[in-house]
Amino acid sequence: MPESGVEETIRLQFLEEAQDYLQTIEAGVLCLSQQPGRMDEVLRAAHSIKGGAAMMGFTSLSELAHRLEDFFKILKSRPCEDAEVQHLLLKAVDQLQAVMILYRQGVQPNEGWWRTQVEPILDQLQGRLGEPTPEDDLALLSGDDGQQMRVALFETEVEACLQRLETVLQTPGQPCLKEELAIAAQELEALGQMLELPQFAEFCASVSAYLAQPNCDVRGTAASIIQQWRRCQALVITGQLAALPTHLEIPETDDGDQTIIDLPLANLDQELGVEDFASAEVAAFSLGDLLSPPPTPTETPAPALEPEPPPRTPQPPTQEPKEMTVRVPGHQLDQLSDLMGELLIECNGLDLQRERLHHLLALLKQKVRALERANFRLRTEYDRVSASHYLSPQNQHDFDVLEFDRYTDVHLLSQEVMETIVQVQEITTDLELSLEDTERTGRDLNRTAKQLQARFTQVRMRPFADLANRYPRLVRELSREHGKNVNLVIEGSHILIDRTVLSVLADPLLHLVRNAFDHGIEPAEERQALGKPAVGTITLKAAYRGNQTVITVADDGRGLNPEKIRQRARQLGLARDWLETASDRDLWQLIFEPGFSTAAQVTSLSGRGVGMDVVRTNLRQIRGDIQIQSTPGQGTRFTITIPYTLSVVRALLIEAAGMLLAVPTEVIEEMVLADRYPRVEALGSTLIDWEGYLIPLLELSQIFHFQRPPSPVEMQGAPAINAPTLIILTQGETGLALRVDRYWSEQEVTIRQVEGELPLPKGFSGCTILGNGRIVPLLDPLALFDRLEQQRPRAPVASAAAPSQDIVLVVDDSVNVRRFLASTLEKAGYRVEQAKDGQEAIDKLQGGLQVNALVCDIEMPRLDGFGVLTQIRRIPQCQNTPVLMLTSRTGQKHRQLAERLGAAAYFSKPFRESELLATLDQLIHHA
Repeated sequence: MPESGVEETIRLQFLEEAQDYLQTIEAGVLCLSQQPGRMDEVLRAAHSIKGGAAMMGFTSLSELAHRLEDFFKILKSRPCEDAEVQHLLLKAVDQLQAVMILYRQGVQPNEGWWRTQVEPILDQLQGRLGEPTPEDDLALLSGDDGQQMRVALFETEVEACLQRLETVLQTPGQPCLKEELAIAAQELEALGQMLELPQFAEFCASVSAYLAQPNCDVRGTAASIIQQWRRCQALVITGQLAALPTHLEIPETDDGDQTIIDLPLANLDQELGVEDFASAEVAAFSLGDLLSPPPTPTETPAPALEPEPPPRTPQPPTQEPKEMTVRVPGHQLDQLSDLMGELLIECNGLDLQRERLHHLLALLKQKVRALERANFRLRTEYDRVSASHYLSPQNQHDFDVLEFDRYTDVHLLSQEVMETIVQVQEITTDLELSLEDTERTGRDLNRTAKQLQARFTQVRMRPFADLANRYPRLVRELSREHGKNVNLVIEGSHILIDRTVLSVLADPLLHLVRNAFDHGIEPAEERQALGKPAVGTITLKAAYRGNQTVITVADDGRGLNPEKIRQRARQLGLARDWLETASDRDLWQLIFEPGFSTAAQVTSLSGRGVGMDVVRTNLRQIRGDIQIQSTPGQGTRFTITIPYTLSVVRALLIEAAGMLLAVPTEVIEEMVLADRYPRVEALGSTLIDWEGYLIPLLELSQIFHFQRPPSPVEMQGAPAINAPTLIILTQGETGLALRVDRYWSEQEVTIRQVEGELPLPKGFSGCTILGNGRIVPLLDPLALFDRLEQQRPRAPVASAAAPSQDIVLVVDDSVNVRRFLASTLEKAGYRVEQAKDGQEAIDKLQGGLQVNALVCDIEMPRLDGFGVLTQIRRIPQCQNTPVLMLTSRTGQKHRQLAERLGAAAYFSKPFRESELLATLDQLIHHA
């Protein structure tokens, strides 16, 4: 990579690092009054942005961070609980974010932006806090707090800087080594000045001066420079500030007079003058790895001491290893996730091959035993025939049969066959032993793959705090703007959640928190009149439940008002009969419908009816579900459940209507034989009595309307349950029973999304690939529960009856064309029937199929499109049914013939979708 490219990469990496510092500053400002002790952390973050931005040439960012650092110094020495100061600091943090975005986009902030956006905020802060004074700096570094800050900064900021230099030093070619050393020297010099360490600052300045020399030997002295910085770090951490050097010692490389040597830990303790180093709290690095300073010419050797009994060797202090973090692009994690899925598929394939080998080995042993029995019968029969032959008078000899064995070629052949059988048995035994070894290796591989998958899943995880920490400021700003005093409580900040899930949850949680603030929490006067605390509470909580992550958003407000929802539904035209009998749960589901809102007027917070629709839509992307619990006058709780991971799930392989399907186990409560629970017919539905609850029974073949005759699934081996089975699914407080024909097995499967022009039918969330390469659709349990909701009596529009769905018959010999047309027409609201040729279409119509129109090809086997046009007029109910011809024949001759036979329209492939749909609508509704 060219040097300019390397520098640009470093600059962008710094902006990513600065984003973490920015979050630290914002979190510290938000809890300024509750946790003033976090100001040290905020100061370190602001200083890191200031110094790093200056080195990278981000002048505006460095200057703004510098001004903020000054204000934080004041707040450190003179705490202030002014809410307006906190608000202004947050606005300044917003400007830090804005300028970082500009630099990331390659845009330089102009003076106008600084004058209009930044200066007013800084002027107001200065008016309230003033400028930092020398007393503030002294207070910042006085006593234990000052030393603790020095130690903390040298354990974190200095350690990170030195580790970065050591990484560059160990990299082949040592790219940008001089530049990295120069940047570190300037940054550490600024840190020394801030912490009032003049000796350390002077030492760093001497490093900068040395690097500025044109003939400096960077590669030869880099290790020594880093090691001397390491010694300075140890001196500061142990409080030996007076021993800090002021000048860089350059080792001699020509005569070897000055060398760098390793000191044992005990000698290092003596060098630093530390009597009990084990009590020093140093956790960022190992002091045993430090080097002593190079000796100066004025040093004289110490006099020899009389030998003494060796003292007890002190044990080096045990130190926790420092956690290292590595930034990895998201797309690389996605690629690794795909490879993990492929590994899982291959492990499943290996399991299938082992099962097949077991089956073949058992078959081989069976055949060997059969061959052995056949050989035994053959030899017995031959011996009997041979004995009768030798007992005949013409074959009488001096020896009878018992006295002398007689062998023929048949005997020898039989003996040879027997020996071969024994050899095959030995080979079979060897194969069995080898297969057992393969079994052990396969189990080890599966275990390692599962551990790798679990560890990789952890890598993809981020703490819930990364998302939840966005909302305290939101609630604070809303409280300030709308005059409500609301406290946001966050629980389970440490819960790890897939980063993909976190990104999808951002908008749903935002809407839920805003709705809880606007619709849930009452004004302070109303709360006090009800005997509630004046301060409302919104609780945002994350937890694990089984193999699911559960996130709840709860408030202690007024709760959902069923009558208000019912009244709003009447205004939208929903049928009164249904609304009067609907349960509270049914009414609560209405708030997720697009355009539904109970707000009296549109405000910046609510009233548009789009927020809750976004919540449900986004959750469906990650196979999530949301449930509502509400008590009027006490509050509302939204419970979100999502799978623990999105890429690998455990699933049951089941067979229904001749199709092999996979059902995720995360919602499966029980699996029993179909005749286990009694059936009950009620309200036009089939129910079963499951543990005292009546839950609906669903048949997959009736739900999905498979457009093909069912045929048994062919798979290796036998199903685990070769009988009709019930799978009990639960979601929240809702349950259902799914009837399947056979249950094959349970295994871990990798979810694969289907890409292409044709979307998956409703009811499927993706597919998986088995070890034998077979693609299996993955059932979406949420779609089944949605179907239950749809089967309940629904509220039709009161102003008019619901229109019946128009049916279009698609006739084409190409299955892909039929599927594409079906997808196009179904998206337009039509119900689609299909026929693979003209004869099948005529048979369906003669069999009673009622359709509103046909879309028909011309060239098809058995009966072409012209034949369809001729025969359809002989069917009484189809004499006026419009037929649209869709063909690749563009000639005028074909068009004229179709029109003479009664075609209502003629389209050539490829066609314009909008034009075909408009023509179809015109022919069906306006002809």
